[in-house]
Amino acid sequence: MNEQRQRTEILKGDKVLWSVIILISLFSIFPVYSASSNLEYIVNSGTTTSHIVKHIAFVGLGLGLMRGVLFVRYEHIGKLSFFGLVVMTLVLVATAFTGQTIDGASASRWFTIPGTPISFQPSAFAYLALIIYLCRYLTKKIGRERLPLENIVAIFVPILVVSGLVAKDNGSTALMMIIVSLAVLVIGQLNWKYIVGFLATAVLAGGLFITVALNTNLFSNNRVHTWMSRIEVFFDKNKDAETEADKAKNYQVNQAKAAIVNGGVNGKGPGKSALKQMLPQSASDFIFAIIVEEYGLLGAAVLIGAYFIMIIRIVMIASKMPAFFGSLLVISLGIMIFVQLSVNIAVAVNLIPVTGQPLPLISYGGTSMLVTYVQLGIILNVSSRIQVLDEEGIGRKQNIEEINDIA
Repeated sequence: MNEQRQRTEILKGDKVLWSVIILISLFSIFPVYSASSNLEYIVNSGTTTSHIVKHIAFVGLGLGLMRGVLFVRYEHIGKLSFFGLVVMTLVLVATAFTGQTIDGASASRWFTIPGTPISFQPSAFAYLALIIYLCRYLTKKIGRERLPLENIVAIFVPILVVSGLVAKDNGSTALMMIIVSLAVLVIGQLNWKYIVGFLATAVLAGGLFITVALNTNLFSNNRVHTWMSRIEVFFDKNKDAETEADKAKNYQVNQAKAAIVNGGVNGKGPGKSALKQMLPQSASDFIFAIIVEEYGLLGAAVLIGAYFIMIIRIVMIASKMPAFFGSLLVISLGIMIFVQLSVNIAVAVNLIPVTGQPLPLISYGGTSMLVTYVQLGIILNVSSRIQVLDEEGIGRKQNIEEINDIA
């Protein structure tokens, strides 16, 4: 009877998390509508109306996907992760040769499904599949000592291969993959000697890649020079004596800071941003600056508070789930969302060098938004299972063992 009610319940899972997700999703319509005028008048792409209709469609599709994920047991999602990781790795390889430029993005970041006009960023799906796969592997092997060769083949090789394929065109995402993967390995109780060895290998491989890319033409069309330029500009101590070239490099950051200052405490009001037409990527990577300009520090504080509630609920779900796989999966997906959120805001307020990461559930775009909804759908899936376990009472321990066996 309880399972029947769970299946028919519309907002299945944690109700507070559902509420926060819906509120943030609805709020995203306003800053995206305002900032998308940049795409119409500056980039000469579409119209403001077409962009907001597209954004609303993606929000609706994302919420539908999130609800759809709740129909599949999360243990089975774990089983499918290896297959998904293999498929996305092959797509990443294909993208390196057939990628197309979309909205000024690096050509190799986008893959077009043959015979269709549908394009997406395979790196986002590969990132998600990798983290779910790691959670499942660590769960299955928690009861015994792992062989060194087994860890190298089953853990380290997938992380390095996927992040390596992504790094050529999207260094920030590749770095986030490494950081989150390390966090998963630590939380998943992998022996520290393996973690230290992997970290040393990753640093060595990254350093070698950067050195080769800077001094040879072996990796064509890579963005390493762009990364180095942004880092040099960020750490330039003599910013008061900027040359015209330096000012051009700092243009995005300067416009973002100007938007934040212009917003003040109360903001200019919805749709009244003065900097949205001058700030590149104002509807995506730098949308937080537009939010501060239009809604002020108070509005930004409310939004950050909503994200904070989301993260707290995710941590609570992870702590309440007695099955190791469910708990590890929830906290790992939560870390993914938190890292992306932190990077986007940190770039907008000039705490770290410029990098292209969208604001979760808000930034204009498709792939990243849909992946975030899938992540949250899996988290809600786990939270709904906690309710079932709590209601079943006596069979709880047996069910927990069954969940770990299935995963």
